[in-house]
Amino acid sequence: MRLLHRASPWRDLFATDSLPDASQWPALLAPLREALAELGPVPSLAETHAWQGRLVEALDRLDLPAGRISQLISDHNDWLYRRAIHLSLEEMVGLGWGPPPVPYCVLTLGSGARHESLLAPDQDNAMIVADYPDGQHTAIDGYFQALGERFTARLDEAGIPLCNGHVMARWPMWRKRLSEWREQLAIWTAERRVKRVQQANILLDFHPVHGDAALAESLRDTVAGCLPRAGLFLDEMAALLDELPVALDRFGRLVGGGEGAPHERALDLKHQGLLPLVGAVRLLAVRHAVRPPDTRLRLAELVSRGALDGREAQGLGAALERLQERLLTAQRHTLVAGGTPDGWIDLARLDEDARLLLRHDLLAIRRLMRRLRHP
Repeated sequence: MRLLHRASPWRDLFATDSLPDASQWPALLAPLREALAELGPVPSLAETHAWQGRLVEALDRLDLPAGRISQLISDHNDWLYRRAIHLSLEEMVGLGWGPPPVPYCVLTLGSGARHESLLAPDQDNAMIVADYPDGQHTAIDGYFQALGERFTARLDEAGIPLCNGHVMARWPMWRKRLSEWREQLAIWTAERRVKRVQQANILLDFHPVHGDAALAESLRDTVAGCLPRAGLFLDEMAALLDELPVALDRFGRLVGGGEGAPHERALDLKHQGLLPLVGAVRLLAVRHAVRPPDTRLRLAELVSRGALDGREAQGLGAALERLQERLLTAQRHTLVAGGTPDGWIDLARLDEDARLLLRHDLLAIRRLMRRLRHP
């Protein structure tokens, strides 16, 4: 069986604080070299974000698979985050705030943390602050509130919109000391309450994007230590999978349309394909204390621990790749037409073989969800 995941040198593309210097790259990488030349050496944050569609076009011309392109979109967004935070810190020093008073770590959440972003995501982020005495709370939390407000505003102005659900480090709910995050997790996982499980689900996919990554690892230790033993919490987490049904009717046929659909042949592939798969794998990963947030890494780790059959994991990984490819293709069509990319695909654009394969993938996801919901 082929490897479910392996590291790629492509992931170094946006790993530094500077944009890549492509001037000496070989002709083989001409599409990406040309795209970077169009961006220029010192683009603004907004210009760099607007260039992302051009980046995807170049990566597609290089025949990168959709899963790798999704990782690089996420890496590019991470770069935008780091730049926005750096500019905000510079501004605060200039205004007399000084440097950060204690260590901290900014986290991305959701698809960005899983490195599975496609085009046009909004912001989902949080912040861990190192523990400090309660008597210093007003001054220290005031500093990080100002930082959170500044960098999220910069990202919003650059084209990554503020989260409508307020899942951002500018709000106290998502900006806490490490000990407070541990207490929060204990509260969320102590009982079987829908709202608490929903909030915990948001946090469980996190990735350190800036600051002291050791704080994020400490929080990951807490998650791995307490959640697998939280039986009632895990039961409710499984029950919530029913709120993310795949786009199939009870006879296993593809179902389009529905609330918010742009037309009757539209299928919500994000909410009725990708998110059900991600949610099911997340639940299985939490049950077995799997640490990485990436769905592909979770699948590989679950196989190594004997928690998932290798062939099933391989099939689910292939399904994830195909769903991302279909959605990314649809988003690029929308972008070319001058629209805003979303989570819908047009079933009329799929030939019979593609519809059969989509049905196959959704059936595999539904089987996994049912097994987790009713073990």
